[in-house]
Amino acid sequence: MRILVAMSGGVDSSVVAGLLKAEGHEVVGATLQLYDHGAAVSRKGACCAGQDIHDARRVADLLDIPHYVLDRETRFRDAVVQDFADSYARGETPIPCVRCNQTVKFHDLLDLAQGLGCEALATGHYARRVEGAAGPELHRAADPARDQSYFLFATTPAQLAFSRFPLGGFADKAAVRAEAQRLGLPVAEKPDSQDICFVPEGRYHQVVEGLRPDAAEAGEIVHLDGRVLGRHAGIARYTVGQGRGLGEASRDAGQPLYVAALEPGRRRVVVGPRAALPQQAVPVGEMNWLAPPPAAPRRCQVKLRAREAPQEALVEWDAAAATLLVRPAVPAIAAPGQACVLYDGERVLGGGFIRRAGLGVDMVGTAA
Repeated sequence: MRILVAMSGGVDSSVVAGLLKAEGHEVVGATLQLYDHGAAVSRKGACCAGQDIHDARRVADLLDIPHYVLDRETRFRDAVVQDFADSYARGETPIPCVRCNQTVKFHDLLDLAQGLGCEALATGHYARRVEGAAGPELHRAADPARDQSYFLFATTPAQLAFSRFPLGGFADKAAVRAEAQRLGLPVAEKPDSQDICFVPEGRYHQVVEGLRPDAAEAGEIVHLDGRVLGRHAGIARYTVGQGRGLGEASRDAGQPLYVAALEPGRRRVVVGPRAALPQQAVPVGEMNWLAPPPAAPRRCQVKLRAREAPQEALVEWDAAAATLLVRPAVPAIAAPGQACVLYDGERVLGGGFIRRAGLGVDMVGTAA
């Protein structure tokens, strides 16, 4: 096959290119340039920037495969970075990796692959594409610690059919690095990127405040019972479930407090005891289905955060309202803007984005 490999310059995508070349495929490498090249050369801890582009080209030269660099700086800024800032300004906690997969990566790279006459697009994601009775299915990776299926829920059935994830069956990252050593790749020991790629030092609120100054406006920290407990320096610094950064409002009568809700219209951060935060019902929108939507309530497993294990839940799909209602077996903390991904064992059924459930100082009865 002729296969386009998305090469970020890291060890994972480099191993994918090397494996496919060794298997006899005609491999074409492509790297997305997502930042101004001159400013990005010295960036550390990111992907698709500066040194990473050079590393991807070095690997392509070693493997003797063609390599393209696509300038997607403007598109990335508009579709991912601006959306990131807008989400925080709305009192949500976004997942930029999902938006990037939805727009720049799978959409643009798939178009390039088809334009070059490729038969597939391969990436370094840790997930598995399994041929099912009704077509390709998205499954969790063999290594639970590296599984990235949560971030791929928005992949459409057509994109999934065209995609390949060669690392999904690897036991762990050590096995991938050993494969990089065997292939003689110069990035075999390169460290993994840890932060959001466009916030390499972890100061995401600075990015948000630069694009949406309103998200940095001061406001009140309010208890669920209506009492004003303190002040904050901008809602972009908070997410539902957070217990840090509340200052004098971090405790009430000796009891620790956590962010229960964000009210951007009033510039308020609502806090309460941890017992008040879990929700019995979580609304989810922007659903992308990789399996037929359930015609009746069904039981499955769900993940409401990337780093948590799937938990049992009852889900009910309202096709007319295009909304999924998730009832976790154990009430759970759900942050608006985060993803809710549905699983049937190892298979991803679909997923969407968590919506606001109405918790706030005007909903004290509901919180109780």
